[in-house]
Amino acid sequence: MCARCGAYLSVPSGVRSVQCPLCHAVTGVERHPHNAAVGFFKGLISSIVSPGAQQQPPTEPSHQLPASYPRVRGCKKRALLVGISYAGTEYELKGTVNDVNCMSFLLRERFHFPSDCILVMTQENKDPDKVPTKYNLRQAMRWLVDGASSGDSLVFHFSGHGTQELDTNGDEVDGYDEAICPADVEYKGVILDDEINATIVRPLGPGVTLHAIIDTCHSGTILDLPYLCRISRTGFWQWENHSRPSGKPKSTNGGLAISISGCSDSQTSEDTTAFSGDSTSTGAMTYSFIKAVESEPGATYGRLLMDMRATIRNNGGDFGIPGPIGTFFCQAINFSRAQEPQLCASEAFDIYRKQFVL
Repeated sequence: MCARCGAYLSVPSGVRSVQCPLCHAVTGVERHPHNAAVGFFKGLISSIVSPGAQQQPPTEPSHQLPASYPRVRGCKKRALLVGISYAGTEYELKGTVNDVNCMSFLLRERFHFPSDCILVMTQENKDPDKVPTKYNLRQAMRWLVDGASSGDSLVFHFSGHGTQELDTNGDEVDGYDEAICPADVEYKGVILDDEINATIVRPLGPGVTLHAIIDTCHSGTILDLPYLCRISRTGFWQWENHSRPSGKPKSTNGGLAISISGCSDSQTSEDTTAFSGDSTSTGAMTYSFIKAVESEPGATYGRLLMDMRATIRNNGGDFGIPGPIGTFFCQAINFSRAQEPQLCASEAFDIYRKQFVL
């Protein structure tokens, strides 16, 4: 097991150390492989027979955040941007790093987020604490909300794979939990919406606002928020109450949480490719979000969602994003499959009166 990120490593016979392909840390090899194997299988069996064991918080001291994470006490705007490419796997994504780069530029240029209050996590990061493994993602989500106070604006952007799993505790209306896939998902498993809600939604105090911008498959209710907004193509809207049947809380501790996601729980979200040979890829949802924000500054949430859906439905439209952000983002995009961006919140509001602000 990697001493830094916890990923299980393949160790050739006779070597004394091995480098982790995820975080690049060097780990000494256990001198007694039989004992190591016994410990591994004991842990594996324990995780199988113990319900929900996979989703328990890590045993490492979680209150000690990595020293390389931005120090944001007193910073009124902070963001966690995660782009996972799953490099070297059959499910590799091409556009996720571009997504976080574009989102970082948007936050800094349009919404004046300080660059030293933005934490970016990608597999290409040289800092092992900023590689989006399951453990590091848990730490980073705690960093995002740690010490947040009234007037703070928090942003969580995730571009990567999402999935669904059968709900085992009866807290889902549709019988399925939504989940995000860390870089080491094959070894460590997913992070369920229950845990995401407990980590970055429920701690939000009065006056704190969180926006989650999620570009994954099956992401509609990925924050497990109590209200889902249904919007027709004509603009008619209605909030649905998705409170847990068990009665357990989904909402904040007085703050406001809003999620804008790439598609409904039953849909998939696309990685898009540029039509010129040298062009890069990006997520359809991330592109449509940035285009909507830049095309109509000061738009309401209703207008934002309608614009995003129109962009995807029209296969990208004219690709025009005005201003310097458009220049930075300017890649020709094709969308191969329809998806419907979704809006969820910790409380219901008039989507055509409330202005979108980060």
